[in-house]
Amino acid sequence: MIDLAKTIDLSTTYLGLKLKNPLVASASPMCEDLGNIRRMEDAGAAAVVLQSLFEEQIEIESDTLDRFLIESSERSPEAVTHFPESGRRVRGPEEYLEHLRACKRAVKIPVIASLNGSTKGGWLGYARQIEQAGADALELNIYSIPVDPDVTGEQVERNYIEVTKAIKQEVRIPVAVKLGPYFSSMANMARKLDAAGADALVLFNRFYQPDYDLEALEVVPNLVLSSPHELLLRLHWTAVLYGQIKADLALTGGVHTATDVIKAMMAGAKVAMMTSALLKRGINYLDTLATELLIWMGEHEYDSIKQMQGSMSRNAVPQPSAFERANYMKVLGSYSMR
Repeated sequence: MIDLAKTIDLSTTYLGLKLKNPLVASASPMCEDLGNIRRMEDAGAAAVVLQSLFEEQIEIESDTLDRFLIESSERSPEAVTHFPESGRRVRGPEEYLEHLRACKRAVKIPVIASLNGSTKGGWLGYARQIEQAGADALELNIYSIPVDPDVTGEQVERNYIEVTKAIKQEVRIPVAVKLGPYFSSMANMARKLDAAGADALVLFNRFYQPDYDLEALEVVPNLVLSSPHELLLRLHWTAVLYGQIKADLALTGGVHTATDVIKAMMAGAKVAMMTSALLKRGINYLDTLATELLIWMGEHEYDSIKQMQGSMSRNAVPQPSAFERANYMKVLGSYSMR
């Protein structure tokens, strides 16, 4: 029997890093545990993104962070969804650096740090300390919810660009920007971030919306794991942006099966990131995914991941209008009532 692992090349490149496959464990509470990081490497993860260090964690003393969370929930319900559930200890900046160093000592795969913030401020300088601690790259998670009606879309976009430029001035390691899909012109925004120096775009951030407790009459945090259906939005914009910008494209959100990974590659992604699938099925599921990737590629006569990357992007398919208005009309016309 042919050893598919020897005949099929699963390797890819992302942020200038050579990865053994496109499977990346994205930022989550799982990444707070060094043992989990080791298990991810053993199970086949090509890289891991550490949990985010938040702007507020850097600028607010640790002993006042809990009070901040309570007060911010009263001012802005969305704010509490930035942070782990109340009761879990939030790692401070110095502990974050030590955890990063420990991860680098423990595993050989690339370790990507993550900064989460939304404003220009002193916290941006912390990127340099992350670089000095050994991070192979930095993921900038810009989580901004503009609730002020006086703030224009142009101002929101300008803030993303300025924060990205500020980070790029601080470090020499590659920087990926994780952003949400809610821009009036995603393609234009991607081009602006590309020009600002982003080495990769991570599509897309999931904006966790608060829910209502009708008995207590309170607004409460609400966490729902991703579903495979969420993949479609990511595939759409990955396919549209592929070939239009220099920055790498990473897909995150809705990746649950080997088929999902293959679709991500064909759309034009360099890597497929996942958290929900690992929370549901366990870290060892990474090994299953790699095996299923090899089997599918062998059955469909693909020699490498690079061979399929971008093969079904907007520029590569015979009918690029499928990514535009034509798809809207076709979908509506395809439904029939039983």
